Amino acid sequence: MIKNIIFDIGMVLITFNWDEYVHRLFNNEETEKAVTAATWHNPKIWNELDKGVMTAEEVCRLFEQSGKGYEKQIRLAFERMGECPVQQPYAIPWIKELKTKGLNVYYLSNYSYYLMDVCPEALSFTKHMDGGVFSCEEKLTKPDPEIYRRLCDKYGLVPSECLFIDDLAANVEGAESVGLNAVRFESYEKNYQEIMQIISE
Repeated sequence: MIKNIIFDIGMVLITFNWDEYVHRLFNNEETEKAVTAATWHNPKIWNELDKGVMTAEEVCRLFEQSGKGYEKQIRLAFERMGECPVQQPYAIPWIKELKTKGLNVYYLSNYSYYLMDVCPEALSFTKHMDGGVFSCEEKLTKPDPEIYRRLCDKYGLVPSECLFIDDLAANVEGAESVGLNAVRFESYEKNYQEIMQIISE
């Protein structure tokens, strides 16, 4: 029986459309590709930001070093990153609906202190939840099995009583490796009925 819902945040409860964001900033295909390659498509460095083990300035400098000739544009994209995340309109209503069914609702997200600071409004739904874990707080990122265990330990959750929802297959597999039930999220329209059916069983 499912008693707890655990949401990923990015691309589940918020959108993070990087391509659209850099297009708005630069409206130049060559610049957009260069900035994206140095930042969004640079997962090793981005992961350090999400882990909270480097300062935002240190990460920005590494991004700049990865995109020689585009340092000013990379810094601009980094400094204005708060314009990128947008809360999904269904986020709060869905959380409230789950709560009315007697479920506890948590979050487990790879998320940086920097993004929290530059766009706090995107996370306003967290005040309606029962708690959660951000990667930057734990110095760990999904799909490391330990981060799922830390969430369960923090709130005394039984993995078999939890349903984890994430858009990335690797993170779903990480959850399943520690005994959580999990659904790979593609869209609210596609997965809502499936998820509500699982919790009613």
